[in-house]
Amino acid sequence: IGRWTFLRCSSLTSVVLPDNLTQIGKQAFGGCTSLTSVVFLDSLTKLDESAFQDCTSLTSVVLPDSVTEIGKWAFIRCSSLTSVVLPGSLTQLGDGAFQECTSLTSLVLPDSLTQIGKGAFVDCTSLTSVVFPESLTQMGDDVFACCTSLTSVVLPDSLTQLGDGAFQECTSLTSVVLPDSLTQLSEAAFQDCTSLTSVVLPDSLTKIGE
Repeated sequence: IGRWTFLRCSSLTSVVLPDNLTQIGKQAFGGCTSLTSVVFLDSLTKLDESAFQDCTSLTSVVLPDSVTEIGKWAFIRCSSLTSVVLPGSLTQLGDGAFQECTSLTSLVLPDSLTQIGKGAFVDCTSLTSVVFPESLTQMGDDVFACCTSLTSVVLPDSLTQLGDGAFQECTSLTSVVLPDSLTQLSEAAFQDCTSLTSVVLPDSLTKIGE
């Protein structure tokens, strides 16, 4: 599906995608504010930039195991989205992919995922829990910034890079466990986490901030 194909079709309520579709283009369904349901089939491999941006009535997303990449801002400001099932095939999650999905409450990241882009879940203010896979090596800047309902974080032993401001302004965060694989703690990683009472720092850590 090409870019902008159904952009701002504000009365569109449901979509069933064909079984030979491999890619959804940039802003293909952006601004479809009445869209509540999308059926994804197993041929799909990639969602491009802003594919479902501002689909404010979309409540749940189940992506098939064929999807390997979710582009930047793919579901940005899908403010009614409460449930997301990410596929076991996913390796790359783009910058701001679920930014400002303010109704999203929990998240299980698949074992195939190796990196999370900048600000992927920034301002997901209802997010209370995240399960990180052991495959994860990199988390971008501001990845969970301003997730004000997140209470605890256990980062996987595979993680080698944690971006600047990764958890800044997570004001409900009370405890953090950092993995032995981490050698450097980036700038402002936990800035303004005003409820933080417990942090376990690994022996591998050689540098904190600048």
